[in-house]
Amino acid sequence: MEFPVGGHESLFKLVQSGPVPPEDQAGPRNGRRQDDLADSELLDAYSQAVIRVVEAVSPAVIGLAVGEGGSGGSGSGFLVTADGYGLTNSHVAGNRARLAATTADGDRLDAQIVGDDPATDLALIRLAARDLPFAPLGNSDGLRVGQLLIAMGSPFGFQSTVSTGIVSALNRTMRGEEGRLIEDIIQHSAPLNPGNSGGPLVDSRGRVVGVNTAIIAMAQGLGFAVPVNTARWVIGELLSHGHVRRLHLGITATPASLPRRLIVDLDLLNDRAIEVVAVEPGGPAAEAGIRPGDLIVAVGGRLLNGIDDLHRLLAGSDAGRRLCPVGRTRRPGIGTARRPRPVGRVSLSS
Repeated sequence: MEFPVGGHESLFKLVQSGPVPPEDQAGPRNGRRQDDLADSELLDAYSQAVIRVVEAVSPAVIGLAVGEGGSGGSGSGFLVTADGYGLTNSHVAGNRARLAATTADGDRLDAQIVGDDPATDLALIRLAARDLPFAPLGNSDGLRVGQLLIAMGSPFGFQSTVSTGIVSALNRTMRGEEGRLIEDIIQHSAPLNPGNSGGPLVDSRGRVVGVNTAIIAMAQGLGFAVPVNTARWVIGELLSHGHVRRLHLGITATPASLPRRLIVDLDLLNDRAIEVVAVEPGGPAAEAGIRPGDLIVAVGGRLLNGIDDLHRLLAGSDAGRRLCPVGRTRRPGIGTARRPRPVGRVSLSS
C-alpha cells in the first residue's frame, strides 16, 4: 500500500518586506504609521497562514484513549491515508491491541494497532472506517532552524488543540524505550503538554514533518519530535514485515576502556572498545568466532567508542560487514592479548 506524501498546494507565500520607499518617509509620524502597518500585515499573514494550515490538517488529527473502555490516559495521533491508517507514539499505544479514537467531528471509533516500534517511539494504527481526512507527509530533511512549525493534538484530553513555534535545533538524539538512540530528532518551541504525544508537527504548507514525542519536565519551549522521514521508513517496515527489521549481531556487550599498555603494544588508534559479555548460540557473532571477553574495536573500518556507535553502524550498514575484535581475558593482566584481526564476514540477521 502506498502512502500519500503530498496532495495539498502551498497554503501561503512567505511575506517579504523590503525597505520603505522614499516617498513614504515624509516625516517621523508617517514613517511610524508605515512601520505599524507593515507589522500589522506581517502578523496578519502569520495568523492567516496558521489558520489555513489548521483548517486543512486538524480534521486528520485524532485523540486516543488508552485505558479500558477509553477511561484511562490520553494521547494523540493523526491519519495518513483515507482508509484509516494513522500514526501515534509507541508509548501511547502501550502494547495494547486496540485503542479508542476520537475524530475532530467527535466520532468515536475503534483503532487497531497494526505495528509498534518502541525503538523510534512510533506505532502504526488503523481506524475502523474509510473515506477519512488525512494529513500529507512532508520531507523533514528540508527543515531549517527558525522555520515556522505548528503542533496539533489533544493535551489533557482537549481535542484539536493547536500551538505554534519554530525549529529550535535539528539532528538531536534521544534514547528510546529500548535504549537505542533515535537520530535526527527535531527540537522545536511549540508548547506541548501531556496528551500531545503522537500528534503531528506540521510546516507552514500543511505537511507533516514530525511526530511529537517528548517534552522536558519543568522546561518551557523545549519540545521534541521524531522526523517524518523516520516515520515513513517505519511505516514501510511495519506494513511489509509486521516489525522493523534491524541488523542483529547476537551479543551482549558493554563499553570498555583499553589499558594503555594494550593500546601501545597493539598499535591501536582508540582507547575505547566494546567488550563482549555473552554470545548468542548460533547467532551471527558466534558463527564468526566472536567469544565472550573479545573487544570489538571497529565495525567496517569505523572505530567504536560505545554501544551507541555500534547501534548507529548496524542501523546504516548492509549484511556482511567485517568486525575487528581484540581478544583478551575478562581480567586485565591475565592471558595474552592478540592483535586486531578480522573475524571473517559476519552475516548479520535482522
